[in-house]
Amino acid sequence: MPAPNLLFIVADQFRAMCLEPGGDPVSTPFLDALVSDGVSLTHAVSSYPVCSPHRAMMMSGQYPATNGVTHNVNSETAEWGVGLRPDAPSWAAVLRDAGYNTGYIGKWHLEAPVPEDAIHGTGVLEDGRYWDAWSPPDRRHGFDFWYSYGCCDEHLTPHYWTSDAGRHQRTDVTGWSAEHETDVAIGFLERAAGAAAADSAQSPFALAVSWNPPHQPFDQLPPDCDTSYASLDPAELLNRPNVDLDSGPGREAAAIAPLYYAAVNAIDAQVGRLLDTLDALGLAENTLVVFTSDHGQQMGSQGLLYKNVPYEESMRIPWVMRWPGRLDALAGDSVGMSSVDIAPTLLGLLGRGGDVPPTMDGSDLSPVLLAGANHPHREGGAGGLGAPSSLYFHYARGRDDDDIRGIRTATGKFIARFNARGGLRTELYELADDPFEMHSIDDPAAVAHWARQLEAELSAAGQGWAGEQALAELANTTEESRL
Repeated sequence: MPAPNLLFIVADQFRAMCLEPGGDPVSTPFLDALVSDGVSLTHAVSSYPVCSPHRAMMMSGQYPATNGVTHNVNSETAEWGVGLRPDAPSWAAVLRDAGYNTGYIGKWHLEAPVPEDAIHGTGVLEDGRYWDAWSPPDRRHGFDFWYSYGCCDEHLTPHYWTSDAGRHQRTDVTGWSAEHETDVAIGFLERAAGAAAADSAQSPFALAVSWNPPHQPFDQLPPDCDTSYASLDPAELLNRPNVDLDSGPGREAAAIAPLYYAAVNAIDAQVGRLLDTLDALGLAENTLVVFTSDHGQQMGSQGLLYKNVPYEESMRIPWVMRWPGRLDALAGDSVGMSSVDIAPTLLGLLGRGGDVPPTMDGSDLSPVLLAGANHPHREGGAGGLGAPSSLYFHYARGRDDDDIRGIRTATGKFIARFNARGGLRTELYELADDPFEMHSIDDPAAVAHWARQLEAELSAAGQGWAGEQALAELANTTEESRL
């Protein structure tokens, strides 16, 4: 049997609730079919729910302190040395070295901008920073075909740098970015299928397609988008009980929601185009398809609009896989996926588990995702490889900002915020009973229990942080309770 192909699709700021029964009121027929034909993980989590840090973990399998991306990448953070380190491992480099034809299309946002990028990229924005960047060929982390940009939130007038283009040779396009990038992806797939037909020994492919929508600006939509969401009442648009529709954020979210859902629906149509192309080219049976996101969006929940916070609307992401006959249909509710697990798991699924670089921090979860494997972690419903558990990260931007660490499991979430001036503050939620995180638990025994759990997980991962002494003191305040 020939080596399997990979089509890895990322939609920026696409939250998990868009694909859940009883979730967001948006139509996603093609993704619904992908869920029906494949496996959707309930407990897929963005460990640092903002673009660059998650993407760096997704590519490298390393935590932020190791891969170098501790904050969103822009000209300000570039001065701190923030950008994906040139020597960071990546799943794409492993596959390229194994003979794969690798390609990346769309948003990258892992290259630290240099002053020339302010001239040749999007330019300096209103915040005084520049975010866009050209990536030199030796910093593309294993991708040979390149049709990408750093960070450009112009959905109707996007630009790209192609494989051989220099910094000053960008390609400017008029049209909705996700549709154009899908056109480019279809061309890549057609060339791959043609090469395979001409040569039975042709290399397999691994293609990543990274769409910027449904990220803001929300009003930059394709001309044929679904405008019907504007007719829904705010309570229908935002049906989560942790949204106060009478608050400022609630009202703003109600105004944004019809546009956000229109973008989600339009993204779904592009997924359909890619899946139809795989079918038409005879590639579907031997191609692992993954659809995911880098983070979600609050949309008024917890009184917040956007992301980079430790709540479900931001942290939980879609993780949908289709690979006919290869995946375990029972994995959906019992297996977790955190940001650092993505890289080693992709390699494991494609049969390259033995090539996972030892410098990757995440776990290869393929043994509990593939059909026909033994799944001891499901005995009794807890523990073992793949059991849902994810660390949360937020690095402080300055003296007044909180340094935050947390842990999320299938049943609970513990958040520890540390600031040298204000000390340690915690939140604890029992997700089974309080899925919308509306009632933080302050029972000292319960808090101490979770503090010990977070302390142990951070230690096991080799992750120190500014609040570790305060956390240790909290963990030792009482005897462990049985929860």
